[in-house]
Amino acid sequence: MFSSLRVRNYRLFFAGQVVSNIGTWMQRIAQDWLVLSLTGSSTAVGITTALQFLPMLLFGLYGGLLVDRLPKRPTLLVTQSSMAVTGLALAALDLSGHVEVWHVYVAAMLVGMATVVDNPARQTFVSEMVGRSQLQNAVSLNSANFQSARLVGPAVAGVLITGMGTGWAFLINGLSFAAPIACLMMMRARELHPVERAPRAKGQLREGIRYVSGRPHLYWTIVLIGFVGAFGFNFPVVLSAFADDVFHTGAGGYSLFNTLIAVGSLAGALLAARRSQARLRLLIAAAFAFGVLEVMAALSPELWMFALLLVPIGAFSMTVNVTANTGIQMATEPAMRGRVMALFMMIFLGGTPFGAPLAGWATDVYGPRAGFAVCGAVAALSAVVVGVVLARVGRLRIAVGWKGVHPTVRVVSRERELATAG
Repeated sequence: MFSSLRVRNYRLFFAGQVVSNIGTWMQRIAQDWLVLSLTGSSTAVGITTALQFLPMLLFGLYGGLLVDRLPKRPTLLVTQSSMAVTGLALAALDLSGHVEVWHVYVAAMLVGMATVVDNPARQTFVSEMVGRSQLQNAVSLNSANFQSARLVGPAVAGVLITGMGTGWAFLINGLSFAAPIACLMMMRARELHPVERAPRAKGQLREGIRYVSGRPHLYWTIVLIGFVGAFGFNFPVVLSAFADDVFHTGAGGYSLFNTLIAVGSLAGALLAARRSQARLRLLIAAAFAFGVLEVMAALSPELWMFALLLVPIGAFSMTVNVTANTGIQMATEPAMRGRVMALFMMIFLGGTPFGAPLAGWATDVYGPRAGFAVCGAVAALSAVVVGVVLARVGRLRIAVGWKGVHPTVRVVSRERELATAG
């Protein structure tokens, strides 16, 4: 489960990300709650989330192209430093009492601009640290790292917001970037696995799009993750509304909801670290279960039932994320990985500018329950559609049989079935 931590460079990277991710989760909670406090609108929270991910939608492919051309470690030093400055600036505005909602919008947009390069650089740098043999394990541990921080960050943010205000959470986030910056500088360059960088040439963006469009397993994975990301992953919009309007639990309840999702996500990430392969059938099944569970949570009449369902929702969300991420990286040539991962993240995160405001609008107009139910239904339906399409492309069918006294359900190839019969 933890085999990739034997690699010194990855251990340093992992340790730096633990600290930074805690700060990032603190800022996310504080940012959403600050906007809700300033405006009283779930739509405004959705707009903030949209602005943070809009740059990925607009410039994601360019960011991936830069990552394919540039050395990853120096690139990460620049992006992490820029996000630290943004967090400290927002902290200064908030602690001085001069913060306005447009300040939060601008800060979210600036973080999004840095993420355009930072995200594909971090994703592809993992393979340079650990090599192909440990990639699945390292990607899963990265997700476990992020979700472990989600256990701590929201809880600490809830205490700080209740007792001292949102500004202190922004300040801690800005300072937390010192850890990954220091760890990146301590790495041994000679122990990295060299990856050939893409030379400057015309048509490289089109080349990345053609590469994906010619491979159905990549294309349909990205389509599925786009729908799930745009609608199913709108936790900031939905959970803040449930805490404020449905169960009336305030900032503490919002932090609790995020912590419960993190518990499930951490379990999902650790289970993924034990798998040797990232299978499409697992991705589709997890996406369907994720959507159905969201609909069930939306209809839950009691607080305890809603809270209980957040744990498996977190587990299946992480299964979807890790399985798609790992499968795409392992199926992509190293020289194309930055562009392909940028396209993946562009669709995954870039769908949020459309999904988050729609979820916020539905939540404001029809109520949090209706908004959450629609988000889950879209995720489940997209899993069914993509599953049917991939089954037709791969000429697959579901075979139901018996093993002793137990029923079995398998996905089999029609060609293999005919060959066996022959």
